[in-house]
Amino acid sequence: MPGKEVAPETGAAAADTGLTEAFLAAFRHHPSGVAIITAEGAEGPVALTVSSLISISASPPMVAFSLSASSSSAKVVERAASVVVHFVRRADMQLARLCATSGKDRFGPDVRWSRLDSGEPYYPQVELWFRAELRGRLETPGACLVTAELTSVSAGAHATRQAEALVYSNRAWHALGPVVDTASAPVLLWPDDSATF
Repeated sequence: MPGKEVAPETGAAAADTGLTEAFLAAFRHHPSGVAIITAEGAEGPVALTVSSLISISASPPMVAFSLSASSSSAKVVERAASVVVHFVRRADMQLARLCATSGKDRFGPDVRWSRLDSGEPYYPQVELWFRAELRGRLETPGACLVTAELTSVSAGAHATRQAEALVYSNRAWHALGPVVDTASAPVLLWPDDSATF
């Protein structure tokens, strides 16, 4: 069309690269809550740490989270009928790190875990957890978005929680606490860690 400028191929590629870099930078500095997902597979229990857990409905209570296509544990979770969603706190950081590290035995002899009456593996030391039944799966390039309906909850779910929240931002673990005075209150940081999820 006369008067319409067409971007050259190299310009489009550069713009795509810039978009990807901006996307990665934005989400690297976008703090996310940390959760552990456990499920039973044909070869035994699996667990993984996610920072993608979101609420999508209160009635019925439903959540969603994404799973990497490159993770063998994620493939087991994706195929499972039900899972356990653990809401971890700062005190659970070592467990979250274990479940985020490739090649580690997440149900070894030194790890405290058990099974629900319905058979799913879970970590009883985490105060707040939900059993959930998977309701939907949306395949995307390199990942799968899963929706799940919460069907039961841990016994201490309604207790007041004083423990600091655990969040993940810029490839580091952070203990999240209230900031009373932004000019003088320090940001509570957990030591830098290289685990990614």
